[in-house]
Amino acid sequence: MPPLLIAAVALVVCCVVFAGFFRVARRLDNYGIVDIVWSYAFGLVALVYAALAGGWAPRRWLVATLAVFWSLRLGTYLYRRVMGHHPVEDGRYQEMRVRWAANFAREMARFYQFQAVSVVILATPFLLALGRTETGFTVLDGAATALFVLSLAGEALADGQLAAFKRDAANNGRVCEAGLWGWSRHPNYFFVWLSWVSFAVFAWPAAWGWLGLIAPGCILYLLLFVTGIPMTEEQAVRTKGDAYRDYQRRVSAFVPWFPRKRRQNSGV
Repeated sequence: MPPLLIAAVALVVCCVVFAGFFRVARRLDNYGIVDIVWSYAFGLVALVYAALAGGWAPRRWLVATLAVFWSLRLGTYLYRRVMGHHPVEDGRYQEMRVRWAANFAREMARFYQFQAVSVVILATPFLLALGRTETGFTVLDGAATALFVLSLAGEALADGQLAAFKRDAANNGRVCEAGLWGWSRHPNYFFVWLSWVSFAVFAWPAAWGWLGLIAPGCILYLLLFVTGIPMTEEQAVRTKGDAYRDYQRRVSAFVPWFPRKRRQNSGV
């Protein structure tokens, strides 16, 4: 089946799935579940591509398995976070309610469909990698697999360290600097991005393989300038004030790096 037709099938599947969960969100009155659906959708798309693409089977199912594993881990983590706070909705979606108050249902329905489209676009490396017909694993395949394992381990470690910090009531209102969070203000975002780099590496040897760079490029832009770091840090400054501003001055925003020394007169 031609790649564009396979992508079209995945798009139809995603649009139907997101439309169904839009109805679920209306019943729950919690539109934050779209984050869960978005994460799980990548695993679904990977399976669609694995079934329809004509690439070498061992590589095809290796990449699909890694994509599904990543999707399940992130989706389950977000499910626990979102539903753990239900019926309280994530602040981003509360802001959308205010911004789109005049036509909220229609605008949110469009937003859900936009998320469906974004999944198919960002899954471009999956389609390219799963369509590679050359037999045998290559050095790049090994490098991509190692990078994926590193990114998944880092992401899980960062999430676990933050969850453990939040479980301690003594840390209520404090800034987390435990483990990786003392080296990067958003290590979870960094390792999420690194996983997309690994899929781009898998896709690179394919015809038009450079298109696989679209995914990590888009993810990086969103994390650095749109919905990732800017919105998260705006909320953190509102709730933690000067303590978080001091953290911003000392700790790298994205790439883990040696932190600057704390100012003696910071009072934090």
